[in-house]
Amino acid sequence: MQLPKFVLADNSDFPDDIFVIHLDFPRFIINLKDDEVEFMEDLEGEDETELEAEMEHLITLAGEFYDKEMEAYEE
Repeated sequence: MQLPKFVLADNSDFPDDIFVIHLDFPRFIINLKDDEVEFMEDLEGEDETELEAEMEHLITLAGEFYDKEMEAYEE
């Protein structure tokens, strides 16, 4: 099965929060309400500088993904 890079999620226990889940490495969940990131795997041993740069890029892509999805729902 081929999985998308990002998926949207919400939860009735967190009515004001929207989550974007990144399914490629490094797998993480970002709460777009406050940009809090929760990693789904152990990243110990990874190059911190490289990971920081990649995460900045992925967080930007997650926001763009959300905006694109919302535009599609509005149409």
